[in-house]
Amino acid sequence: MAKSGYTRPRPIAEDTAPSAILFVANCGPAVGLTHDDVVAAFGAFGEVEGVSAADDSGARVIVRFREPAAAGAAMVALHGRPCGRLAGRVLHIRYSVPAPAPKAPAGVSLPVALSSSELGIPGIHLVEEFVTAAEEQELLAAVDSRPWKRLAKRRVQHYGYEFLYETRNVDSKQFLGELPSFVSKILDKIVSVPGVESCTTKLVDQLTVNEYPCGVGLSPHIDTHSAFEEMIFSLSLDGPCIMEFRQYPKGSWRAPSMVNGTDETSIQDPQCIRKAVFLPPRSMLLMSGEGRYAWHHYIPHHKIDDVAGQVIKRSLRRVSFTFRKVRMGLCDCEYGQFCDFQSN
Repeated sequence: MAKSGYTRPRPIAEDTAPSAILFVANCGPAVGLTHDDVVAAFGAFGEVEGVSAADDSGARVIVRFREPAAAGAAMVALHGRPCGRLAGRVLHIRYSVPAPAPKAPAGVSLPVALSSSELGIPGIHLVEEFVTAAEEQELLAAVDSRPWKRLAKRRVQHYGYEFLYETRNVDSKQFLGELPSFVSKILDKIVSVPGVESCTTKLVDQLTVNEYPCGVGLSPHIDTHSAFEEMIFSLSLDGPCIMEFRQYPKGSWRAPSMVNGTDETSIQDPQCIRKAVFLPPRSMLLMSGEGRYAWHHYIPHHKIDDVAGQVIKRSLRRVSFTFRKVRMGLCDCEYGQFCDFQSN
């Protein structure tokens, strides 16, 4: 989607009417031309109100004139010809058109909470701006400097203990070492998250870093009770998403998709409860108690999300840091219906 709100026009056969806004190709930072350079060159034809990127290429810009006549004069003079003011580059110019608004995901829109209190699930707590933008970049640089393990649709890193996707468990005898030093500030701060004040033991000893490309989500699941203790912390970096929580009719720790290959029938059932919350970048989500043990959590496989009537485009990637405590004994939680140990 064009960052300016405008985009390239259709083919010549469907050309648009003259306007004050031009789409200019072979022009921009990627080819050594600053937006100030563009303003100076096109300003010879009339007042330029602004120059902005047409897309993410860095080689196409939108030039906005105050008057359509000035835009027309610039097109006649510069289209298909070398421009001396722009290092002799041959520009390809068309009248621009408004970029189409992104469409929200099809289907019935689920209301999306903007806070954990609005979500209303016991044990779920959301803290926005848990890390600063600078700390976010430091964390991303740290994991990007280390090797990733590639899964079918995403990449992961494991610290403390490796999560085994085949069994949805860990081998508690295979200790990989202490959590890395680059998360030490996070470990110091999570004690301040609402809901952990009463915890007197070590909160976490396992970290999984997930990198989700745009459009990739997470299947509905409950983190296996036998693998991890009560508190699960998830830090979102580099991009937003929606997380949906579900309680299925005839619920168990297995989501219907794990048994039948799909959740579609179950979510149409009036007894299926679905709630969703928006996770902005740099936010920390704590799942504990009922929210951790008895609700499946799920990230829809969308490239855009509908949040309170606003369409939000997902970033090129989202990186999550999920901190957990490996369970060394048996689970005796009060949610036996959803417990993989007690229901076996």
